[in-house]
Amino acid sequence: MTVPPRLLPLLEQFDFARERLTRRLTGPVVDSGDGTDTPVAPLTDAEYLWEPVPDCWSVRRRADGPGPRATSLAGAGEWGRDAAAYPHPRPPPFTTLAWRLSHLGEMLTLRAEHTTGGHRLTRDDVPVPGGAAAAVAAFDAGAAAWRTALLGADDAALDTVGYCGYPHGSDPEEPFIGVVWWVNQELLHHGAEIALLRDLYRARSQAVG
Repeated sequence: MTVPPRLLPLLEQFDFARERLTRRLTGPVVDSGDGTDTPVAPLTDAEYLWEPVPDCWSVRRRADGPGPRATSLAGAGEWGRDAAAYPHPRPPPFTTLAWRLSHLGEMLTLRAEHTTGGHRLTRDDVPVPGGAAAAVAAFDAGAAAWRTALLGADDAALDTVGYCGYPHGSDPEEPFIGVVWWVNQELLHHGAEIALLRDLYRARSQAVG
């Protein structure tokens, strides 16, 4: 299927942001922004779970229960991600790299499934990774599934309200082109947050060392 011309720039933006975040997480180098390569080490489990401030929301073993101000652990499996029913706590809890990366992987997986899949999965069906390598793999799988969903959308689909039935957002009330734009913004801003957390962790480790 030919990609609709108005989807092309959004698809290119998604591909760029996805590759940049993946390289930031796995190395061995990342584009510094000026065309030069900056060395970067792969994400470790310790960094993945690092809590830079007190009372963070993170991913936790289900047996340990939710963290401060959380009322549940979202997801499936041995690990869960801190969560609470609306209205969320105020001020918002600081979320760890693990929380943010897990959120991205889940969001992409679910939106893909609610676009071209069975429209059945919920947050309670998606495993929450407890380690860095599994989290990066889950993000990559979710991103690949979402990209496949995008390639199946024609012009009519882009204008269809509710083409994506993702149940944890406004997707059922939005034309699909708006959902595509929003997913890109999620990837861009959470990717930037994750990159900053990596910088802070490296600086902290150097200071301690």
